[in-house]
Amino acid sequence: MMPWLRAGVLPALLMALPGCGGHWGWHVVDPTDARGQANLLFLADGLWATVRLSLAAMALSLALGLAVALAGFSRLRALRAANRIWVELFRAVPILVMILWVFYGLPVVLDIRIGIFAAAMLAIAVCDSAFEAEILRAGIQSIERGQHEAAMALGLTSWQRTRFIVLPQAIRRVLPPIGNQLVYVVKMSSLASVIGYQELTRRANELVVTVFRPLEIYSILVLEYLALILLISWGVRRLERRLGADQRRGMPG
Repeated sequence: MMPWLRAGVLPALLMALPGCGGHWGWHVVDPTDARGQANLLFLADGLWATVRLSLAAMALSLALGLAVALAGFSRLRALRAANRIWVELFRAVPILVMILWVFYGLPVVLDIRIGIFAAAMLAIAVCDSAFEAEILRAGIQSIERGQHEAAMALGLTSWQRTRFIVLPQAIRRVLPPIGNQLVYVVKMSSLASVIGYQELTRRANELVVTVFRPLEIYSILVLEYLALILLISWGVRRLERRLGADQRRGMPG
């Protein structure tokens, strides 16, 4: 455990919050107390569950979003229509409603069994893929016409132009909004608690009904989400700078 946690800095900071004093039960999240350590470890397990769900949902969302975005550029009217239907439909459905429908409704419709993790991942990914598709579509459309013409002059096929010329540049350009969507997915993963997935919010709710200290537990929950989002933002900015540096090195002169 971090030294500043062992030193009791965290409970001291929490007790310094306006309107809070020693009569509040900060001992339930005190890392120097055995019970507080157990509670913090219980919440930490939910943190890893949140990360797993968010990363899996984001990966699936990007794959679906790319497929939907490319369908929008197809010469086939049916694929272009499928693109618009997918985007408009799943952009309109709230994620909470989709989670409940996938978990309770999909097994009835398809006569299958689906686990809590799979249901939450699929629901979040499908809803987010509508936004990813629009982000990727905008990135692809931002590539200059000259890039396409140069690739055609080199004899590249349509797929090769997309794979080697268009997508690498488009992804670099849309990295900031994709990073924003990852933050959005992490926050929306808290809705998986309604079907019993043991992520951060679910763990916090269970702990509250055990220790009867909602202020203290939810304060730690806020700090955990804050730390996770700040880490994601830092990683995205670092990746942006790296890709930007690579782009500058490739420029003439």
